Amino acid sequence: MFSLASTGTISRDGITNESLAHFQTAWPGEKIEKDDIFYYTYGLLHSPDYRTRYAESVYKNLPRIPRVKTAADFWAFSRAGRTLGDLHVNYETVERYPVTIKQGDLRLADIKNPEAFYRVTKWAFGKNGKEKDKTSVIYNGNITMQDIPLEAYDYVVNGKPALEWVMERQVVKVDKASGIENDANRYANETMNNPAYPLELFQPVITVSLRTMEIVRDLPKLEVME
Repeated sequence: MFSLASTGTISRDGITNESLAHFQTAWPGEKIEKDDIFYYTYGLLHSPDYRTRYAESVYKNLPRIPRVKTAADFWAFSRAGRTLGDLHVNYETVERYPVTIKQGDLRLADIKNPEAFYRVTKWAFGKNGKEKDKTSVIYNGNITMQDIPLEAYDYVVNGKPALEWVMERQVVKVDKASGIENDANRYANETMNNPAYPLELFQPVITVSLRTMEIVRDLPKLEVME
């Protein structure tokens, strides 16, 4: 939560003192601060065990945040949440996954008009016979990405793989209600000063997706106090 003051924007935590005491009393002697609880919660919300056990609560009410049985598990979830938070907030700066470009190494290409070369209107998956081939993504007529690991699609955000959110949003699309054209290329060229931005966004999201799932697989089994 943020608010504006005369000195600029200041941040305020969303953890109450009651919540802090609730967790501190669970493991006397542990030095638990509010940010530890924040990241614990973020890590916990990524736990497959948590999502299964509290599915109804998550979808219908405010998520229930239980205390795990051991301090070791608390810190494991908190550390995981901290790493996940850094990944997800700074996803644009994460290293790009080294996909193969079917047409060749773009770093060696003589691109005379980058805005035209990298212009994207609609992404598409490759084909394996009649089936979609998600290891291959057609960015535009000049660029097809290959060797995309299928496990990257396991990272799902709001019911859809994060990679598919990129493919859906980084396009040219007219809003039916307003008639306004949303053009990802305009943002890439005018705001990011990088015509290749939509393409280059897809690659770090592959890395984020893979790392996220690695962290999720290493989370402790969920055993709660109450």
